[in-house]
Amino acid sequence: MKVCYIDEAGCTGALPSATSSIQPVFVIAAMAIDQENIAPFTHDFLSIKARFFPKLALQARRKFDLLLMETKGADLRRQILSTSRNERRHAIGFLDQVITLIEGHQAKLFGRVWIKGIAQPLDGTAVYTSSVQSICRCFQNHLEQVNDHGIVIADSRNKPKNAIVSHSIFTQKFKASGDEYSRLMEMPTFGHSENHVGLQVCDLICSALLFPIAGAAYCDGSVSSIHVNAKYGVLRERYGQRLMRLQHRFSTLGQARGGFIVSDAIGGKSGAFLFSDRPKSAPKVTITVAGNTLTETPAVPLPTITVPIEAPTSDT
Repeated sequence: MKVCYIDEAGCTGALPSATSSIQPVFVIAAMAIDQENIAPFTHDFLSIKARFFPKLALQARRKFDLLLMETKGADLRRQILSTSRNERRHAIGFLDQVITLIEGHQAKLFGRVWIKGIAQPLDGTAVYTSSVQSICRCFQNHLEQVNDHGIVIADSRNKPKNAIVSHSIFTQKFKASGDEYSRLMEMPTFGHSENHVGLQVCDLICSALLFPIAGAAYCDGSVSSIHVNAKYGVLRERYGQRLMRLQHRFSTLGQARGGFIVSDAIGGKSGAFLFSDRPKSAPKVTITVAGNTLTETPAVPLPTITVPIEAPTSDT
């Protein structure tokens, strides 16, 4: 069985201006890992964490209490920009080990990256829900390829938001025309990062890597914000190719799918800019989310896609 962990960085609120303090990027990422690897993955991550954050290890009464003391991606971003060479080396060294850990346990990454348009409306519920649906479709394909089944554990937000997301998968899983997620054993469930190493690692991928990389790659020069800094380009240089190789990609009717899909509402840049500052050019494609049309230029050609958002019902 495979377990797919989901976490996000940024917010789903609209970007009112180019100088707003609102995050100009929203990232939602997934990591799929074989359940047999979860125990060694957990032990290895805690060992890495103890080595790079010995003060936290000393505060933990027991070894596993270290899991309760989360290392946030925002703190690592601050270290990356620090004037202290030691702080920069510490953050890079830790992220090196995290990427090596994911590679060593043969986990796969995929998700959505949204570059918000300046002073453009944004339906946050539709963006989040369609992103989880996209992740579940990619996970479904991964499970088909390895002839396995799986479950999805997403970082918990609040009960109403969790219910909307889970119900959107429920409506597609039990619709009359057939189950779109036949390999998923249940609807997405929700956990807290203090209890799941997989969610902590997803947070690091989102907030310490993809979020700053996307801000530098797609927003620099267009958005003036504490969230955008060209110096984060060093993360793309160091980790871009490794992140690209960790993606789960697949083809449908000759068209490449999966991995990290970027929707750039500022410059319409290719999704390949997430991994390189000199990517190969890619044709534009149109994606319709909840009735809103977005122009997207992924790293590889994709067909026009319509993502349905079914109205959920909730008693909350």
